[in-house]
Amino acid sequence: MATDSRTVFLLAHTGRPAAIRSAELVVQGLLRSGIGVRVLGDEATDLPLPDEVETVEGKPGAVDGCELLVVLGGDGTLLRGAEFARASGVPMLGVNLGRVGFLAEAERDDLERVVHRVVARSYEVEERMTLDVLVRTDGHVVHSDWALNEASVEKAARERMLEVVTEVDGRPVSRFGCDGVVCATPTGSTAYAFSAGGPVVWPEVEALLMVSISAHALFAKPLVTAPDSVLAVEVQPQTPNGVLWCDGRRSVELPAGARVEVRRGAVPVRLARLHHASFTDRLVAKFALPVSGWRGAPQ
Repeated sequence: MATDSRTVFLLAHTGRPAAIRSAELVVQGLLRSGIGVRVLGDEATDLPLPDEVETVEGKPGAVDGCELLVVLGGDGTLLRGAEFARASGVPMLGVNLGRVGFLAEAERDDLERVVHRVVARSYEVEERMTLDVLVRTDGHVVHSDWALNEASVEKAARERMLEVVTEVDGRPVSRFGCDGVVCATPTGSTAYAFSAGGPVVWPEVEALLMVSISAHALFAKPLVTAPDSVLAVEVQPQTPNGVLWCDGRRSVELPAGARVEVRRGAVPVRLARLHHASFTDRLVAKFALPVSGWRGAPQ
């Protein structure tokens, strides 16, 4: 019988049969160990859940009072979970049911071990940098948002480039036409910024990244700045409208002349870690990098 002393929030991509099966296994394992389970009400109808599972509405405080947020799904579901984790300060433990899943700590074959480690509280918590994002028009803040991976300023129309001026710490860097500009955290360096040609940055490094997308310019190289830098992208007045995307989940239109400012987020996202595998090993595994022939340092 579940007790009121410990509760785990479970978030799953219920559109995937694998996620539904995995959720059922996790719920059963936690309940058998006396740990309460909470899920979103709109997901409960898709999951085979016992009556003792608590359901709540999908509001920012949905995870409040839980000790852990377990997410079952791909990168999109993990980023959705990060929204709840940031709002509540509860650590997020991701189980990858997708393709890459850099934010995930375990794979679907590890479910039994995940439940065991959660029950035993055998995990560590680390904080990941986030971004705070402001949109200004005519000098006034008209929108604010945040991101764990990246904030990207992109063209809204396929047929025309976006004309922008990039800025770091109040000084202009370059003006060019492009498909967009990505401002990312180290966590996001393996996501959209990586696809745009940006560097892979180890999570322990505190830095901000600025990576242009298909820029028509002599100088549009990726930039790595200090963590307390302020990055800005100004959409030029004569260019078509753009769009701001935060983590590929939330968007807002950018009228010509808009200014997007990106700085280190005031609120980090906390991730639960089950093991101490190096980021190098994670990188090799996730991208299936060839390492045959490696001999290692002499002993």
